[in-house]
Amino acid sequence: VQLVDSGGGLVQAGGSLRLSCAASERTFSVYTMSWFRQAPGKEREFVAAIAWSTGGNPYYPDSMKGRFTISRDNAKNTVYLQMNPLKPEDTAVYYCAASIQLLRPGLFENPDYYNYWGQGTQVTVSS
Repeated sequence: VQLVDSGGGLVQAGGSLRLSCAASERTFSVYTMSWFRQAPGKEREFVAAIAWSTGGNPYYPDSMKGRFTISRDNAKNTVYLQMNPLKPEDTAVYYCAASIQLLRPGLFENPDYYNYWGQGTQVTVSS
């Protein structure tokens, strides 16, 4: 499975972006899709997760609740991350990730549980 991230760019604080993650093939073996981000000099940070087959139970860490929304379109093999309003501290490279396991809170956040990664898309938020 190959994942292709897109949709990043430069936006002013308060603006919005929608990121996309397209899978190269039907993801029969994928159970969890997530977004992470990594700012310069910082560790990769979990942003959001969703159950791939059902789309149910989107999960967000407390720091991301209210401004980020994850969704998926199985017909298009695509996962989205809607972000608004954006803040300068959201500046980072955003990566989608896929796991062949049905993860849960406590596991979502660990990059080691993911089998496939996108190449990343840069999001820059100016103040």
